[in-house]
Amino acid sequence: MTETVTALPTPLLDRHEALGARMVEFAGWQMPIQYRGILEEHRAVRSAAGLFDLSHMGELVVEGPEAGAGLASALVSDPPSLAVGRAQYSMICAPDGGILDDLIVYRLADDRFMVVANASNAGVVSDALAERFIKRRAVLDDQSLSTGLIAVQGPRSQEILGPLTALDLGAIRYYGTVEGEVAGIPAQVARTGYTGEDGFELFVDADRACDVWDALLAAGGPQGLTPVGLGARDTLRLEAGMPLYGNELDKTTNPYEAGLGRVVKLEKEGHFVGRAALERVARDGVSRRLVGLVLRERGIARHGYPVLDTSGRTGTVTSGTMSPTLGEPIAMAYVAPANAEPGTMLAVEIRGAAVAAEVVPLPFYKRPT
Repeated sequence: MTETVTALPTPLLDRHEALGARMVEFAGWQMPIQYRGILEEHRAVRSAAGLFDLSHMGELVVEGPEAGAGLASALVSDPPSLAVGRAQYSMICAPDGGILDDLIVYRLADDRFMVVANASNAGVVSDALAERFIKRRAVLDDQSLSTGLIAVQGPRSQEILGPLTALDLGAIRYYGTVEGEVAGIPAQVARTGYTGEDGFELFVDADRACDVWDALLAAGGPQGLTPVGLGARDTLRLEAGMPLYGNELDKTTNPYEAGLGRVVKLEKEGHFVGRAALERVARDGVSRRLVGLVLRERGIARHGYPVLDTSGRTGTVTSGTMSPTLGEPIAMAYVAPANAEPGTMLAVEIRGAAVAAEVVPLPFYKRPT
């Protein structure tokens, strides 16, 4: 007899249903894919602000005298180098250098860190950290199910969030985090996001997530704050050249191939899992590189489509869409290093036809400064 696994609801499921969201199962969770439509939601984030339910993400709190040292030995980055109230993008790798997940690490106090993992990998990351923390004077507390995560992203984010908190939002730098209250509810407020826009991510108790969501919608609605689902979240992050685990990143990919070698801190002291393999890659180079593509003929490149040069297949598309902001078809793909320079003309095989595509620098979109 096959056991049926039911997707978990986020604390905001009732709000999504009341808003008429189209719901899908994603990484074991019931999540909104769209409300009014992907294009409208995408453009709202670029022009005003979007409201996201990210409560499916994993929140792992590591605390104790050796919390920092333990994370340094478990991850490719150097969490002990963070000042309290700062965050860093990181990865947890296998011994062969393959990426188990990409993460954000927040330093909440001298001996307290929060690791935010992708929903699809939260269990993998939790198990790997627990194994790598054996004999460390530190405790790993998986708070994923008790934490609600709500993001406000877009050029009006600070303007919308400001009246709901006594925090000086302007003083929070990018990849900074501060503890305070939002709408009278305790929250960890971080200036991070996955859209290419300015914005904030709010970590709150799951039982209070609805109250925060309602307060934000009431305050931000007149300024264009729009609920946004996973569909627009994907087109936004693709325009911003941000990798998605399962597309650009996986266990067969190392950080250098993905153009993220800067995250790997080979200069830090001591062993970390994957170090020897990543040192070899840094020394010897890679066999493929992640690039941006703009299609110069009609067509949309999708995940898995072949990328061709004059001699045959050179790589594979990892993500692709019609860019709502730029109005042209864009994609990310892994290709041979010889074909990775911007300006190189390649082709994407779409339904048997070779469609011209040009290699361009990432990201495709940068917000106005």
